[in-house]
Amino acid sequence: MSEFKYDKKVTVREIVQFFKFEQLTGNDSALDRWTVVPDINRPGFELCGFYKMTEPRRIVLIGNKESEFIRTMSEADQRARFPMLMDGLTPAIIITKSNDLPPVLGELAQANNFPILRTSLETWRTVTDVITFLDEKLAPEDTMSGVLMQVYGKGVLLTGESGMGKSETALELIKNGQVLISDDRVDVMHIHNHVYGHSPEITRGLMEIRGIGIIDVEKMFGASALMDTARIDLVIKLEPYESQPGFNRIGDEAERFTNILNVLIPTVTLPISAGRNVAVLVESAVTNFRLQEAGYNSADDLKRRFRAYTEGKDVNE
Repeated sequence: MSEFKYDKKVTVREIVQFFKFEQLTGNDSALDRWTVVPDINRPGFELCGFYKMTEPRRIVLIGNKESEFIRTMSEADQRARFPMLMDGLTPAIIITKSNDLPPVLGELAQANNFPILRTSLETWRTVTDVITFLDEKLAPEDTMSGVLMQVYGKGVLLTGESGMGKSETALELIKNGQVLISDDRVDVMHIHNHVYGHSPEITRGLMEIRGIGIIDVEKMFGASALMDTARIDLVIKLEPYESQPGFNRIGDEAERFTNILNVLIPTVTLPISAGRNVAVLVESAVTNFRLQEAGYNSADDLKRRFRAYTEGKDVNE
């Protein structure tokens, strides 16, 4: 697996274009400033003159409370404290709820070619929307080998060594009505404490089947057989039956996980041998996973029945 890519940037220009913010200060080149932090700073302490622990790379947001406080500040205090809000690393200031631009702030920003933006949105909505936008744009990425499917509504990443039949299994799953996201290579992103996967644009909708070659899934099975992206809920690892001395037979072993971009994804290992219908096994594993999420565990049920049997009780009670 390749190293994570944490060097992504989002320019103020992208933010302005996406949200249609009004630019109050700075020229066009001011929009080339950028941020690498998916967060917002509401400068209550900074307006009071306390700057310790301030993260200068965050976008600064001035809402109703900040606007009201600024009106109580003397011009001398404003001239002393506003420059700290326009640090060389600070991307921009956003004024919400169509509040007025404080004259001193506008004067200093214009002199430094610093972008101040304005929106009519409520402060809470602006915070939520901008952080969500930045979180997605700045999300850590990686590339994995495997096949990503949506099976019974769950995002399932099939992994395993080359030649284990991942693509052939995916093809059988598609015939059963399941949905393909990506074959062979999966680009993954860590967004909002979850991992999402999608296909590289160049291979979207294509699969390589040994002996046949490249097939177009949409043309063969229809548009409903494809999805652009899916959250990865479960990893199913395909391994040769003889590769381990023993596999899980009852389902009472400790839950296993795969670490993808520092998120632990529940993992099931399926032994593969001649004659086993892997697609059926995958569908069964996903169904069992959904039952476990709902609170039912068949291994626990078996133990309960065994205790009832040894105690001479009805195993169905």
